[in-house]
Amino acid sequence: MQDITISDEYIRLGQALKLSGFAESGVDAKVRIENGDVTVNGEVETRRGKKLRDGDVVAMDGNSFTVHSKLADKA
Repeated sequence: MQDITISDEYIRLGQALKLSGFAESGVDAKVRIENGDVTVNGEVETRRGKKLRDGDVVAMDGNSFTVHSKLADKA
């Protein structure tokens, strides 16, 4: 499992897949999400614009990453 760190309160799922390297492009992310290949916190997610927040876990193809927000560290 890897981590991605964001500086805002949230990141959209499509953006997170690109940032993590799970998708090569926005089109790739869109297709994988629409095909039901991606889970967020154990649930299949088909919305590319789903907002991910601190602690959310995204999985695809047996790999996963956790979202960490710098804002949560300050709270």
